[in-house]
Amino acid sequence: MEMSKNKGDHRSRRRCMEEGRDRVDMSGMSLDSFPFLSLNLATISNLDLSNNNLESIPESLTARLLNVVALDVRSNQLKFLPNSIGCLSKLKILNVSSNLLRTLPKTIENCKSLEELNANFNQLTVLPDTIGFELINLKKLSVNANKLGFLPQSISHLTSLRVLDARLNCLRFLPEDMENLINLEVLNVSQNFQCLENLPYSLGLLVSLVELDVSYNKITSLPDSIGCLKKLQKLCVEGNPLVSPPMEVFEQSLQAVKEYLSEKMKAGQSPPKKQSWVGKLVKSGTFNGKIGGRPRGEREGFIMISEYRSIEGLASPRYMGLLSPRRLFSPRKYLTK
Repeated sequence: MEMSKNKGDHRSRRRCMEEGRDRVDMSGMSLDSFPFLSLNLATISNLDLSNNNLESIPESLTARLLNVVALDVRSNQLKFLPNSIGCLSKLKILNVSSNLLRTLPKTIENCKSLEELNANFNQLTVLPDTIGFELINLKKLSVNANKLGFLPQSISHLTSLRVLDARLNCLRFLPEDMENLINLEVLNVSQNFQCLENLPYSLGLLVSLVELDVSYNKITSLPDSIGCLKKLQKLCVEGNPLVSPPMEVFEQSLQAVKEYLSEKMKAGQSPPKKQSWVGKLVKSGTFNGKIGGRPRGEREGFIMISEYRSIEGLASPRYMGLLSPRRLFSPRKYLTK
């Protein structure tokens, strides 16, 4: 195997020979450009270029990685990904975290075998608008610690998605129609720097959801539909100025919170614009369709009258202003069953 002169050539040659021609590991070698390999790139299934100083990946190189299944380029200096990444039809795992990326190429939608996309710790401000329409096999999407102001509406079409991690961004809202995420088990939208004020009612239709973390945002009220999440086992809401449910309910248990929200919905205290969701909740089998003790349809135009007192201290700097790295990344207590 031959390589052009580059720092770490000898170490790279040894690693490649040890791993075999289907797996190439050139991580942590201070590479500032991709070394020329005299092997057929189409034979590589796993390529690790992490922890180097790469500023770009040649278009021609990526286009020849026809059989790569896992590509790891985390912890480099990449400002963009090559458009030819869309040629990687067999790619299942892509890790581009800890770079300088502002956008992802639209061609990434052609990686239809992709199951895991890790783009944490970049400078992303948007994701491709139609990313959710094409990546039908995506199971894990991690985009935490970026500058995202919103998630594209197409995200709701990722029906295979199990983990969505969008914490430490600037999210102002979540897509309204999330009910298609029937396999989503973990949703983390915590620590969005006081930008996120509301959660969509469609959260109640995430029938597989086990963990929900919305901590350190600006949420004052949880959607009643959360009471319909039968599989929910962990709920983290600390650092929000919550008034509904009241804190005394949270202090009891997660089950108490779910029962409180369910009873509130049955009593007909949800806003009128949320009424259309009740039918969807009934159809999904998570809600019994009773509103105020009557079958749905007997009571129209119901409104919510806020009768919840403010919980003193929840809106204080103690809960909302502490966004230091120590607090942001420290272990948090979850509300569990």
